Amino acid sequence: MITMYAIRRLVPALFLGLLLGAGAPAIGAPESQEAAPEFKPSDLDRAFPSSSLEILTPDAKVHRFKSWLATDDTRRQRGLMFVRELGAADSMLFIYPQPMRVAMWMKNTYLPLDMLFVAADGKVIKVVQNTEPLSLNTIESGGIVLGVVELPAGTAARLKIAAGAQVVHASLKASQQ
Repeated sequence: MITMYAIRRLVPALFLGLLLGAGAPAIGAPESQEAAPEFKPSDLDRAFPSSSLEILTPDAKVHRFKSWLATDDTRRQRGLMFVRELGAADSMLFIYPQPMRVAMWMKNTYLPLDMLFVAADGKVIKVVQNTEPLSLNTIESGGIVLGVVELPAGTAARLKIAAGAQVVHASLKASQQ
């Protein structure tokens, strides 16, 4: 015989079980594929501060980009994840609290990118072109850097951006001297 005391204790547990299990697929049922979030440049405008940056190449040309700024841990972790389109003059600038060796990856990043690893004086010390979307492989700076610039893949080759180029931005104070 079930007492009222037992029912009072059993009903909330059953209700909680139903709530927690309601979203779970039945045993043997295929799991649903949730669509990954999709972000556009206009979404980046809401999530990141932005400014412009310039890249001076050895052929004496100045290339200007709109740049979203990843200046804290939360923004650096998010980066360009889930972004599926960038304009030719769009970029993201990751700035670290002090110069250090860094490693990047392409987790949840759907676009191939060119990465410029930038020393505190603004000098590009390494360029990695056409990174693999969604890859968990690490992409290392190869030296001490203060920032990383991400550009749409193909930009570095098209504009002749190579090690030795100069990135000019207020966050790279030594580059302003």
